[in-house]
Amino acid sequence: MRSDALATSSVFEANRARGAVRFDVHARDGVTRRGALHESGSLRVRFPSPEDGGLSGVFVNTAGGVAGGDRFDIEISAGDSSRLTLTTAAAEKVYRTPGAAAQLNISLKVAAGAHLGWLPQETILFDRARIHRRFDIELDDAASLLLCEIVVFGRTAMGERMEQGEFVDRWRLRRGGRLVFAETVRLDGQVGEKLARPAFARAGAAIGTALIVPGDEALVERIREASDSFSGEVGISAWNGFAMARFCAQDAARLRADMMAVLARTGAALPRLWLN
Repeated sequence: MRSDALATSSVFEANRARGAVRFDVHARDGVTRRGALHESGSLRVRFPSPEDGGLSGVFVNTAGGVAGGDRFDIEISAGDSSRLTLTTAAAEKVYRTPGAAAQLNISLKVAAGAHLGWLPQETILFDRARIHRRFDIELDDAASLLLCEIVVFGRTAMGERMEQGEFVDRWRLRRGGRLVFAETVRLDGQVGEKLARPAFARAGAAIGTALIVPGDEALVERIREASDSFSGEVGISAWNGFAMARFCAQDAARLRADMMAVLARTGAALPRLWLN
């Protein structure tokens, strides 16, 4: 019986998805073009037509979701004065697993005068899902960044909440070679019980973060002017030359609406897939 279990485990491990995307972009005559591109496994990126001199990219996970033990690596470099906006073709689903956590590693480098917009659609964690995510971001002092992430705990549209599981989210931001922001969020075990607490999410099922570089108190005040339209909780602050907005809502739809209201105040152009 034990040998059968070990054999099943080894077969399961061998079928875990692996995917990697690595590419760079550069600006020439005011137009951003893609440079070298490497794709492997089940992760792909596609580039629609350039818009206003910038370049848009859409990630596609052909595995159909993320399962325990999967690993995906993304490495992107935006050259001087380039403009790049990235999103996903759909919300990413992270399925339940009795085994190892899925791994998602993202490395972003943005050179002088360049702008990078990281605007994926939401990540949905099924009950008993496990995922470790890591962002390593390096910005030139003269670069700009808009990074937005939405995480939904459970399939709220189907009345499901994430009761147990693991979500570890590690962010490190360096600007001009200096570490200016470091944070690790860890939710594990009885996730649903923790989210129900007032100090965590007050029973909210969706959280989000928008990181805006550069950002200052003037931007904070401009965003706060839209606070009457928010349907969830939104907090915004600025320090170390960047601004950050935190979101918490009962479901993904409300949080997305709040996120879009905030981004409108920054002057950001949303990916077309967000508007479908």
